[in-house]
Amino acid sequence: MEKKAAILDLIPRQGILPLYFHKDKEVSVEVLRALYTAGIRAVEYTNRGEEALDNFKAMRSVCDSDMKDMYLGAGTIKSAAMAEDFINAGADFIISPGLAPLVAEVSDRSHILWIPGCMTPTEIMQAEVLGAQMVKIFPGNVLGLGFVSAVREIFPGILFMPTGGVELDRENIADWFRAGVSAVGMGSKLISKQLMDARDYAQIAAATSDALAIIASLKTNA
Repeated sequence: MEKKAAILDLIPRQGILPLYFHKDKEVSVEVLRALYTAGIRAVEYTNRGEEALDNFKAMRSVCDSDMKDMYLGAGTIKSAAMAEDFINAGADFIISPGLAPLVAEVSDRSHILWIPGCMTPTEIMQAEVLGAQMVKIFPGNVLGLGFVSAVREIFPGILFMPTGGVELDRENIADWFRAGVSAVGMGSKLISKQLMDARDYAQIAAATSDALAIIASLKTNA
């Protein structure tokens, strides 16, 4: 299975895409290890600081040596130059906070999965034209469950993943899946700055395990 297809298969099976950034390289790597220990096999590292690219390179090296089945994606990619930098650094997939046709072009040229952020039907239509097979519904807490329910059936060929405001709570996660999403993106509600600053990797792993268990249970009972 080619990489793009494998990731599009994995993220819905995993049901969650953890995302985070920390300026400290060691913390970034150790959070990655904690997520892997919990059972995560696809992660988004967000480009939200000047240290992001160097940290990403270190994370890529650790994946290649110790976590060969981990897909490492780069998020908050807003320009072609950013996309090129992270693809050259070994990104397995690229995520944008909005529609970025030049990012789509660079990703497509490199045979890399691109997941754009969308918040209107028009943007989802444009994403589809640009070749997107999964969109990030962002910000999820602003758009809400009703938005996903209202537009989901219009785009049967697109996978939906809300990001922003998804809670580590069984009922909240269940509501999103009932609305028709294929996975949920979880950042600070799962990997808080407080936990990272405290280097509490055990708690990050435990919270991630809880999220995976909730999703597995929802799928079993669906």
